[in-house]
Amino acid sequence: MKKKNVIITGIISSIIVILGISIPTYKVYSKVKSFDGYIYPTVKINGENMSGKTVEEAKKILEDKYQTPVGNKKINIKANDKTYTINYTQLGAKYDIDKVVKEAFDYGKDKNIIDKYKLIKNSVVKPMELSFTYNPKPIDDVINNIKVAVNKQPQNGAITKSGAGFVITPDVDGYKLKDVELKTNIIATINGKIGQDANVQANIETLKASKTKEKLQGVNTLVSTYSTQYGTISSPGRATNIQLATSAINGLLLMPGETFSFNGVVGERTAAKGYQAAPVDIGKTTGMGLGGGICQVSTTLYNSVIRAGVKSTVRMHHTIPSTYVPLGFDATVDYGNLDYQFKNTLSFPMYIESSSANGVETFNIYSDKSLLSKTYSLTSNVAPGGKNVKVYLQTIQNGVTLSNELIVNDTYTN
Repeated sequence: MKKKNVIITGIISSIIVILGISIPTYKVYSKVKSFDGYIYPTVKINGENMSGKTVEEAKKILEDKYQTPVGNKKINIKANDKTYTINYTQLGAKYDIDKVVKEAFDYGKDKNIIDKYKLIKNSVVKPMELSFTYNPKPIDDVINNIKVAVNKQPQNGAITKSGAGFVITPDVDGYKLKDVELKTNIIATINGKIGQDANVQANIETLKASKTKEKLQGVNTLVSTYSTQYGTISSPGRATNIQLATSAINGLLLMPGETFSFNGVVGERTAAKGYQAAPVDIGKTTGMGLGGGICQVSTTLYNSVIRAGVKSTVRMHHTIPSTYVPLGFDATVDYGNLDYQFKNTLSFPMYIESSSANGVETFNIYSDKSLLSKTYSLTSNVAPGGKNVKVYLQTIQNGVTLSNELIVNDTYTN
């Protein structure tokens, strides 16, 4: 009887031991199992508690709170009196909801059962954040549309001689969108925050014309003139060439700092333009050449410009003396080889008026009346033998000679 009691006691003890082990294990297993299809506790996305949520429930919460509202946002861009709008839907603005929810759901699922249980019972928050993305191309598209509407090149003013005075056509301002700055400012407003629409002001640069009405008003006075005779020394072809070249220069406006090139303005002398064969200096002799005679045009212009106090930057003399100006006063040209050039060193524009009427070649230089405070003249010193000449530019103000500068030291072959 005693032996039987011992056996029963042992069996009961074994049951108690087994139950003592199985009950806690069962609780652990049961707790972990209950989260098989759910996100573990303490997981938060953008501060939203996702504990015990299914994947679909978590997505719904995030879409309602973030994706839907952000899709309704827009950016208003003000350019002049027009407003351009970029909707967030155009940008394809979105959160990585699928990705972050998957990360939230998978969190801890790869651990063993004990670690899973500990994770479920842990009170430490596991934060996760939504990432926000968008396609920037629609920004460029809208900016390009604004540029088409805004950008405009300035229009230069114009000046024409009318009788004894001038008529000025006013300049027109141009405009240029500061597109790089605008794009930077637009991007700075784009974010995933839920709130009011963004408003961006487009900055537009005003472009001033290089020839403004104000500057053109500096052309108001005849500051120098020079004439040569060609009627008695010219064949009909030579006279035609002079008239064509003269006409090409007439009315030219040269702003301060701009350079004049005779060949650049008159261009190549061709039969298609009407130029004819006429006597032309070739080395030590005279022959026939297309456009012969226009050196008288460049020479007359040179003498008028130098008397306005503007020196040449490129000038060559003939190899033989010219009959229409004193020795050393000439400026020869040959397209592609020899050019006459000068830079407007005045503080005002230069307007060049030219005429070739009645056998007289004339160039008038107009600029600001304040320049009349100085006058310029040329004096020459021809060496014995008549082949070498030195020419001086004399500057006079209020009757006082300010300078007497050597500007020419030429030697002729004949």
